[in-house]
Amino acid sequence: MFAYYLELAVRSLRRSPGLTALMILAIGFGVAASMTMYSVFRGVSADPIPWKSSQLFVPQIDAWGPGHGENGEPPTALTYIDAMALTRQHRAFRQSSIIAMWRSIAPPHASQDGTLIEARGYAVDSEFFPMLDVPFHYGGGWSADDDAHRAAVVVISDHFNQEMLGGGNNVGKIITIASHDYRIVGIIKYWNPQPEFFALFRFEATELDFFLPVQFAVANNVVSDTYSECKDGRSLRTDFAALLRSDCTWLSYMVELDNPAAVQAYRQYLDAYASEQQQLGRFQWKPNNRLRDVPAFLDYQHVVPSNTKVSLLVAQGLLVVCLLNTVGLLLAKFLRRSGEIAVRRALGASRASIYAQFLTEAGVIGAAGGLLGLLFTAIGVLSVGMVMPARLATLARIDPALLLLTLLLAVAATLFAAVYPTYRAARVPPALQLKAQ
Repeated sequence: MFAYYLELAVRSLRRSPGLTALMILAIGFGVAASMTMYSVFRGVSADPIPWKSSQLFVPQIDAWGPGHGENGEPPTALTYIDAMALTRQHRAFRQSSIIAMWRSIAPPHASQDGTLIEARGYAVDSEFFPMLDVPFHYGGGWSADDDAHRAAVVVISDHFNQEMLGGGNNVGKIITIASHDYRIVGIIKYWNPQPEFFALFRFEATELDFFLPVQFAVANNVVSDTYSECKDGRSLRTDFAALLRSDCTWLSYMVELDNPAAVQAYRQYLDAYASEQQQLGRFQWKPNNRLRDVPAFLDYQHVVPSNTKVSLLVAQGLLVVCLLNTVGLLLAKFLRRSGEIAVRRALGASRASIYAQFLTEAGVIGAAGGLLGLLFTAIGVLSVGMVMPARLATLARIDPALLLLTLLLAVAATLFAAVYPTYRAARVPPALQLKAQ
């Protein structure tokens, strides 16, 4: 029976190609606009480490006091004093300080024009790699002894290894980064979680290049040009020694707590630490700490930009407008066939069969609109960088799930739009139509 309804639908659509094309175009355009913005929204709001995000936490300690944070919130980063205290006391299962770094590096066999590679990396502790399940191609992370002895070791990415050393297993070789020589202990596979939740949750389009030990980086002033925030607005980039002693915040910090009891114990530890600092006279205010897991911190940081949410709502509104137009076109098309409906009803066709016929026709329109929407969505995702910042546009991607969802949305939306026109058509009185004929 479905084949019969499908045949009737195709015949009907062929009889009015202009109207059919208009409906298909409206559905395809509306669905594509909605799915293009959904792909961006999905990219920026996705959980970057879903299998472990509920075990990873960001401790925040108020080193500035009342009146400096927004809505009474402590700074998102830690001072060097507090970060090193948490590291020494080590109350988490795993933990790491995290400091962003950018370096201009001269690759081997550089041309005479002095071309440099812009490399991006982080200074971290040894537990960073197992804590975040960083995948290794060769070797692994450095050890806790390397941290303690401030060893000049480095973990590099596979693409940086290819760019600098031509690829392959180069564990044990020496590489120069910003005038310091480092021994390569590990080469990681492609790893570029978005957003970079482990470093104050910025969006970066490019893959990371290298990781250095925090203790070595601080002892050798490798991170002396890092970004910092001070409560009085000062900038201490030119005085790294003063920055280490100051209440300026500039270190990200993350801990792994593998069960609820550990989470509660760590909260109590943070409060006890802040109380101790108050007794020592460093803090003149009550403990004001936070301990948020990755999803909660993403929400707190408003990682999904408001303009992305607005754009998604606008795109969905456009889809609604397209559906309303489709409702009107289907209503006109179906009611124009009142005579045909009356004859079928007089010959014994039930209202259910009328519903089936017209919904099948709407489904064909939706499927055709969905196929056109796939093309429009692909074009939209590839060109979204023309209207949105590159750091957001790069997160939009085309994958089988997006394509399938686009097709299903087109069919479902068209069927929904066809419900009222089909209802009106099925309620046509056969006797009045036959008498008029």
